[in-house]
Amino acid sequence: MPLSPSDLAGCLLQVGAVRLQPLEPFTWASGLKSPIYCDNRQLLGYPEVRDQIVEALVAGSAALRPSLIAGAATAGVPWAAMVADRLKLPMAYVRPTPKNHGMGRQVEGPLARGHRAVLIEDLISTGMSSLKCAEALRAEGAEVPSVLALFSYGLPQAGRAFTEAGIGLEVLSSFEVLSKEAEVRGILDAAGSEALAAWRSDTVAWSRARGGA
Repeated sequence: MPLSPSDLAGCLLQVGAVRLQPLEPFTWASGLKSPIYCDNRQLLGYPEVRDQIVEALVAGSAALRPSLIAGAATAGVPWAAMVADRLKLPMAYVRPTPKNHGMGRQVEGPLARGHRAVLIEDLISTGMSSLKCAEALRAEGAEVPSVLALFSYGLPQAGRAFTEAGIGLEVLSSFEVLSKEAEVRGILDAAGSEALAAWRSDTVAWSRARGGA
């Protein structure tokens, strides 16, 4: 059976790739306080789950008719490699910023010019790093119809950023689906769900109210 958004959300919670702590927020690298933390690298250690995710990514990518699969460094790279292998397409990987040594490249792999590239990400938060990668592919002459991600926090600023860039965003599972799955599993109570919803509606205000950036 195809991997549904709720199936993936359940996997994320089960293997600890997503952790929810509304009362003891995490601190992101940016200094923001958050009730949710996502590390999808954990999924790579579970072959059955990994295979289902790759199948879903292959289906999503194939629907976009790519001639190149690109992985956003670093966490999108292994997923892109597996998808490119299944589709028998060339693969590249892209950094949010160019290297500061050597050839100073931002896109590694085959020349992107003339390709229709699908960019694969593991996680979308604000979307800024993903869009920097997409713009790097465009700068090399590739068409980038969409970013395909495993999971998104669904932050309003991310949606606006993708719309303004003229790049589609497709995700295998989302914050809303995961929140509902967490409630079903008894991981979140009503207060916890309200805290997550409040955070997503205004991440900065939520963070500052709890001593974050």
